[in-house]
Amino acid sequence: MNKLALFDLDHTLLPLDSDYEWGQFLVRTGAVDADAFKRANDEFFAQYQAGTLDPVEYLEFALGTLARFPRAQLDEMHRQFMREVIEPAITPQARALIQKHLDAGDLVAIVTATNAFVTAPIAAALGVEHLIAAVPEEDEHGNLTGKLVGVPTSGAGKVTHTHAWLEKIGKPLSAFESSHFYSDSHNDIPLLSVVTHPVATNPNVALATHATTLGWPSLYLFND
Repeated sequence: MNKLALFDLDHTLLPLDSDYEWGQFLVRTGAVDADAFKRANDEFFAQYQAGTLDPVEYLEFALGTLARFPRAQLDEMHRQFMREVIEPAITPQARALIQKHLDAGDLVAIVTATNAFVTAPIAAALGVEHLIAAVPEEDEHGNLTGKLVGVPTSGAGKVTHTHAWLEKIGKPLSAFESSHFYSDSHNDIPLLSVVTHPVATNPNVALATHATTLGWPSLYLFND
């Protein structure tokens, strides 16, 4: 495995935001109070748009919602979420792109800011063994405590976590002949900037502009 292929998840491999859709699923199924959840979520979204969002505060809001439920119930809820929301949204184009890198023998990983409870089953459904994601703290029974382990996997945090993962498996980034990272968001410019082959994938306006300026290729897997 002399080549590395990294993928963002939401709006890159999926034509949706799995974190947002999980919240909508909780509201739709009556698992959370719709009005209170929407108020909090709208406030975090406004902060995100204003560039003032504290990622730890947001993650612990999301994880705190999960901590209300026993793990067995959470896992059953997630299986329903996968059936109803995620699996129908996985496109042949996304599967084909991942498979191209797997067939080439590349080391493939998903690197996402969304927490690992939400995203681990999605990575498995996409056939990707390695996942770098925000880690929820668990108690001795496997229940989520509502706390985050370590630092968020967003922005520059994706670079930090990717380097830590590669160090753990004994393959620093510099050891790879080539490295790809596919992402839709300007928030991922830090990690896009350290790989040999950054690919703006279904890019938002800010990333599309940045990519054009630097001559990075753009790829469109679907129309959001």
